[in-house]
This record gives sequence, structure tokens and C-alpha cells, in this order.
Amino acid sequence: MVLPQLLSTSHINQQNHPNFNQMADIEIFPTLFDYLLSDDIDSSKTLTRQQAEAIMTFFATNPLFTWANSHNGCEARADAICVLLQEWSIPNYKAWLFSGYYLKKHVGGLKKNWNFHVAPMLQVMEDEKPVYYIIDPATSDGLQTLNDWAVNITDYPHSYQLIKEADWYIFSDKVITQNNWNRRNRQNRKWMIQGLSGINGLSPQGKAALVFNKGRIKKVLKAFEKLKRERPLDIPQNIN
Repeated sequence: MVLPQLLSTSHINQQNHPNFNQMADIEIFPTLFDYLLSDDIDSSKTLTRQQAEAIMTFFATNPLFTWANSHNGCEARADAICVLLQEWSIPNYKAWLFSGYYLKKHVGGLKKNWNFHVAPMLQVMEDEKPVYYIIDPATSDGLQTLNDWAVNITDYPHSYQLIKEADWYIFSDKVITQNNWNRRNRQNRKWMIQGLSGINGLSPQGKAALVFNKGRIKKVLKAFEKLKRERPLDIPQNIN
């Protein structure tokens, strides 16, 4: 596991800490890995960096995915990519990042006032050890390691990063534990297609938009199913 990078003590309020000078050498982790909420990973299922780069480029440029609207639909985009990767026999996971305030009810926030963010993750073998890379064109033009991705999205410490199996669609609306997440089902499959169509089917505005955008949703569903059946030539073959 790649350990989180460090930040300086600039986030410490000197007036509230009379021993600030003694604390000056302390460095703060902006993001922490939550082992208790994460799932186990099969370290034997890896890709090469070249394969991961090709997958990143494909999804960054595919017209089915709208990356400019970073405030809406991260769980839909992440699940759509993971479903496609699974259909193409490419091992994948999801990386989740939560603000400290949202997950633990203490200090810690993400950029853009997000409570959480999620993106597909690939396990890449580099220098004979697995490295976790994130596919997230909403936040970067290229691959990012799990830790770099989390650090870049964190506004102020702490945030919490998790690795989950790809078929967990969304976390529980109650206290989040390792196993009380919601797996893919027919209902959140509809939300996924709606999200790819640019509609949040759970919001009042999104529910109203569904009435007037049935044609667009059907078009997106058709394109998604075609992509599942016809593995693009740009996607690498012979994945471990």
C-alpha cells in the first residue's frame, strides 16, 4: 500500500496550541487509509502500466462519459466503468474518499464541498509490487496513484480513503461499516444509466427531468449495452 503524503503544520492554529514551536516539526497526513472499512484485494490480479494508461485514455475520451460535470454522478460513472471492465475480464476495484467530517464527524473536508468521491481503481504491477491507480478524468488528465488522487481532492485534513469491491454501488445511509453497503441491483442500475445521461434520478430536479428525457436515457442505455458486447480495440487484451 502506498502511504499517504505529508503536509506541514500550517493547518495548526498557533493561538490554540501554546506548544506550537515544539510541534513545528510534526507533519500531518492529509489523507488516511481506512483498513477497517476496506475490502481485501487479490494481489495476483494486476495489469501493466501501459495497459492501465490505455484504459484511462479510452474512458477519458469516450463520448458516453461526461467528465466536465464533476459535481454530479461520480458513483454512476464509476460503476459504469467497472461494469464494462468486468465484462471485458479486466480486474478492477473502486476507490472511495470521504471527508473526515462526513465519515467520522470530526474535522476534515474535500475540495468542491464534496462529502465523498468515488472512482474506478486498477492494480498495476510496478517494480515487482502492486500499485493502485485511479481512473478519474473528472479530477485529472492522467492516471493517479490512490494516494495522490486522495491528496489532490482533500481540502484540509483529514480525509479517509477506502478500497472496495467493484460491485458495491453505494454506501449505507446509516452508519457506514465494511459490509453494509448496497450492491448492484436493478434499481441502482437505472440510476447508473440516468447518471450517464446527466440526470440525478434521486433528486427532485432529476426526477422531474426523467419525464422529459426518456429518449436520451434510452439512447445512452443502447450505447452502453453495445459497448459491453463489443470490446473496443483500444482496450488491451490478455489481461492477467
